[in-house]
Amino acid sequence: MSMSFNTVPADIQVPLFFAEMDNSAANTSQDSSPVLLIGHALSDSSIEPNTLTIMPSADRAKKLAGRGSQLARMVEGYRNVDPFGEVWVIAVPETASEEAATGEITITGTALSAGVISLYISSVRVSVPVVAQDEATAVAASIAATVNANLDVAVTAQAEAGKVTLTAKNKGISGNELPVSVNYRGTVGGEETPSGVNIAIQVMSGGVGVPDLTAVIATMGDEPFDFIGLPFNDAATLALMGAEMNDDTGRWSYARQLYGHVYTARISDLSNLVAFGSTLNDPHLSVAGYESDIQTAADELTAIRVARNAVFIRNDPARPTQTGVLNGALPAVKGKCFALPEQQSLLTHGIGTAYAEGNTLRIQRDITTYQRNAYGVSDNSYFDSETLHTSAYVLRRLKSVITSKYGRHKLANDGTRFGPGQAIVTPKVIKGELCAVYKELERAGIVENFELFKQYLIVERNADNPNRLDVLFPPDYVNQLRVFALINQFRLQYKEAA
Repeated sequence: MSMSFNTVPADIQVPLFFAEMDNSAANTSQDSSPVLLIGHALSDSSIEPNTLTIMPSADRAKKLAGRGSQLARMVEGYRNVDPFGEVWVIAVPETASEEAATGEITITGTALSAGVISLYISSVRVSVPVVAQDEATAVAASIAATVNANLDVAVTAQAEAGKVTLTAKNKGISGNELPVSVNYRGTVGGEETPSGVNIAIQVMSGGVGVPDLTAVIATMGDEPFDFIGLPFNDAATLALMGAEMNDDTGRWSYARQLYGHVYTARISDLSNLVAFGSTLNDPHLSVAGYESDIQTAADELTAIRVARNAVFIRNDPARPTQTGVLNGALPAVKGKCFALPEQQSLLTHGIGTAYAEGNTLRIQRDITTYQRNAYGVSDNSYFDSETLHTSAYVLRRLKSVITSKYGRHKLANDGTRFGPGQAIVTPKVIKGELCAVYKELERAGIVENFELFKQYLIVERNADNPNRLDVLFPPDYVNQLRVFALINQFRLQYKEAA
């Protein structure tokens, strides 16, 4: 018998018809590209800490993690962009060393007319009713009562003698990046403080500490997550996650082949963001930088941006994510957004950027923090995050083909004369298979320049191990249209042809 069967015995004598199934050429499935969101739940919530929990909806997150918790807000922000994708969460317990951020709202004066105070806590609008002749104490009490009545906001409120103290529901430094403002949309948007009432806001601050994510990483195990939303943006936590993602022993290593990308956000001024970006150098980490005046919390921005990337990348890993709408996020008001030179500075120091179009916040460019090679020399090979997602897509495609079609094949030299139907491969057969896959990827707009790829592709048997094939696979990834430069060489009048 020259044909290779997997289960039908070669010496079977019993008549008549026997068939076995072979799915090696039928696999066309794609990974679901699951998302992982990491964050704090409320201390009295029912969710199991440091446990992978699938999270199909924002309502489910609120029920398990607690309304107004970091994790519930992140899931809600994510689902505002991607209602379909597979999302998992890990609730991180707060540590004893963490302290909650606080802010203050000071009220003075007496209301001369009835009206509404539009208080914004992150992107949530809290409409506070004011009655004519309300004094500062009454207005403060109304603010506190209205805030506490909205269980989905990130803070609790306490009023005393014309002052409202806001306290973040979750402890830690993340609370310092909870923006609070009054009348964000201004008089043009119909938001105006009642006459006679004056409001002064002391921004959220004083949040201390970050959780230890060692248990979180252990919980992740070898479960694949293509998009990881991380609300903790301190250097130590990013370094810990970087070790989990690295190419040597991490999720991008040859031994694990899990891949994935970590996203976080940071709110600050230009100089601080540039300085922070200069300290980072990780191809598997993207940090998006936002203005100090942005009206959306950093943890929510992280989840929203992860969602937008997930939606785009699942459809096409090589297509740029620029212009993607960050649903539900409120940008900094006009005049407070980063200008073109500032955006350029951020991008040249490893920080991703966003921009406002009207009152809509959009992705401008998602980049990784990788900026230098091992010798400290400038290196742009991993500049755009799409490059990493494209790499993961290509490697998974190759793995799928090889493991599906050649999982139990024999290996022989080129030119070996074996019968048709034998489960044998040669370097030339594998090379042809890889070229066929490359053509499919080229038609899908993932790679280009097939002829040069074929010229540089090497498939050979290992000189020391006859059971091993060594492959140099040199894909030319398709690029993105990032810059369109034009010279408008105008004329006042074309001269007549000579």
